[in-house]
Amino acid sequence: MSSPIRLLVVDDHNLFRRGLIALLAQHAQLQVVGEAGDAGEAQRRAAELQPDIILLDNHLPGVRGVDALPGLREASPRSRIMMLTVSEDEEDLAAALRHGAHSYLLKTTEGDELLAAIERCMSGESVLSPLMTAKLVSAFKSSTRAAPAAAVAADEADALSPREMEVLRELARAASNKEIARTLSIAETTVKIHVQNILRKLKLSSRVQAAVFASERGLVAKVA
Repeated sequence: MSSPIRLLVVDDHNLFRRGLIALLAQHAQLQVVGEAGDAGEAQRRAAELQPDIILLDNHLPGVRGVDALPGLREASPRSRIMMLTVSEDEEDLAAALRHGAHSYLLKTTEGDELLAAIERCMSGESVLSPLMTAKLVSAFKSSTRAAPAAAVAADEADALSPREMEVLRELARAASNKEIARTLSIAETTVKIHVQNILRKLKLSSRVQAAVFASERGLVAKVA
């Protein structure tokens, strides 16, 4: 049996934090190793615990979660950071992705969806709440410091094979590797290879940027 995913929960609302920890504790594959109520404490705990995943609220006292991201990444470079917030603001989304968040989830996410998102994030995927996926393109367009997919030459998409184009369209819908495999009737390991090839050919660094690339070019609408 594989080791449980080690989590650090960062939220200033004690009642929500305790409830979230209780929810996560119900799953044997998850282990909450620490908690924090502000950015400073979160950085200290991250450095001490080196968790696999940091669940980070944005509305923290003193320093916002998105502004704490660089410090957390420095304190625990191998941790994957998932924003878990009430903010539906596209500027917060842009700032989170720009500063190194691996995923962005809303607190309205159901428990089983959160569990699935944690597992996907741990496997290297970028996970967004469906509502935020729709705001992804405008968020990157408004970001001057990000490396948006629009910077990629349009003709570079021609280098993709027909199957890679199908995978790219699914990425634009924020589909997981498992969902893509089921939709396209291919193995999940094959999906991973296609995703790696897509990122390499388009000179992108993440699934998020690939989704932006596809959305900006209307590739989703081209699906029959």
